[in-house]
Amino acid sequence: MVRVRLSVAERRVELLAATVEQIEARGVAAVRIADVAAALGVSNALVLYHFSTKDELVAAAFAHAAEADLARLDKLLRRRTSALRRLRAAVRWYAPTGQAKGWRLWIEGWTAAVREPALREVTRDLDQRWKAALAEVIAEGVAAGEFRCPDPMGAALRLTALLDGLAVQLTAYGAVSRARARAWTDEALARELGLSVGDLRD
Repeated sequence: MVRVRLSVAERRVELLAATVEQIEARGVAAVRIADVAAALGVSNALVLYHFSTKDELVAAAFAHAAEADLARLDKLLRRRTSALRRLRAAVRWYAPTGQAKGWRLWIEGWTAAVREPALREVTRDLDQRWKAALAEVIAEGVAAGEFRCPDPMGAALRLTALLDGLAVQLTAYGAVSRARARAWTDEALARELGLSVGDLRD
């Protein structure tokens, strides 16, 4: 079988996507350049041509995954509907009970970021951008009179902290059921917006 020749940009995206898959399967500590190369049927040298070290490859892979998540968030928050519906959709997607994939990846990322400055910068940037995006929509809803929230950024911080914690409980420990996590997520969102849980339903 003849391999299609990829541009430099296309090859980098292919390598980053494969690295994300390998991290999800093996963990940051265990994944090797050779694993990424083998998954794509290319040489180690080709991977190293694009990324000179494993640390550089891993940080770039997390940045790639972060941009994909942020693009999805942006799409949800730019819908032509009420701020409440956009916010509810984003929070439910982000929650470990929703359709967002990759919680194992991000838990791996948080762990590795303690020791890796480049990875810490990527995960911190993703975290800050998520909070800012949610806070912006909350502020829009307040301005439109849809709900009350005296501190949109504080609400965004509390909501994401809850969701991150639930992700660990569900993914790493299995200590909370999906149904309970979903209920807690809805309760927290309603409380932050001065609404009842019933107000979140269609």
